[in-house]
Amino acid sequence: MGRKSNKAKEKKARRQEERAAMDAVCAKVDAANKLDDPLAAFPAFKKYDRNGLNLQIECKRVTTLNPLSVEWAFELTRANMQTLYEQSEWGWKEREKRDEMNDERAWYLLARDGDSAPVAFSHFRFDVECGEEVLYCYEVQLESRVRRKGLGKFLIQILQLIANSTQMKKVMLTVFKHNHGAYQFFREALQFEIDETSPSMSGCCGDDCSYEILSRRTKHGEASVGHTHGGGHCGGCCH
Repeated sequence: MGRKSNKAKEKKARRQEERAAMDAVCAKVDAANKLDDPLAAFPAFKKYDRNGLNLQIECKRVTTLNPLSVEWAFELTRANMQTLYEQSEWGWKEREKRDEMNDERAWYLLARDGDSAPVAFSHFRFDVECGEEVLYCYEVQLESRVRRKGLGKFLIQILQLIANSTQMKKVMLTVFKHNHGAYQFFREALQFEIDETSPSMSGCCGDDCSYEILSRRTKHGEASVGHTHGGGHCGGCCH
């Protein structure tokens, strides 16, 4: 009886430890989501003045963003990505994409020109993946007139700064393998790694999947490698 009792106590203690660890992770995500402006600590990154561009950068939650800006972001995503989606196993599902981009958890990093017209954006969220707090980048989209001027890299650098400042463990994103330019950009120019949750690493469908999940650890994530707490995507505790 003593041995069984000790094992039961050990299991209970482990469960309590895991729950406490997950509560701490969710607390960080909640704190990040309560920020008025995650970019406020980095005023130098609120403008982009190089390569012939002079842009203002803002960071807002979708609930405080002008609906016209969200609609512009959706239309730009459709123009840039619909064909790529149609070439994947996902297909292009307009209603689902629109709902995703209008979800109350969505944050937007927006670049505007001198007339305050948006020219590029990133849609991201603070969330939990596999027991870790992460900044998940859903989209980085640029109008054709501002491409190849370093702006995309600048926006990702801002996301990495925000992830560090909010104590997220890593920046994550999904990229289609057949979107060769984007894949090379993230893997080579920005040094993103194939994440352990990606199909090619987890073995769930391997080469049959048309996408990879990529990630880059923050300084907080590098310090915690090998000390994750298990668990999957946070089912609603972190909004």
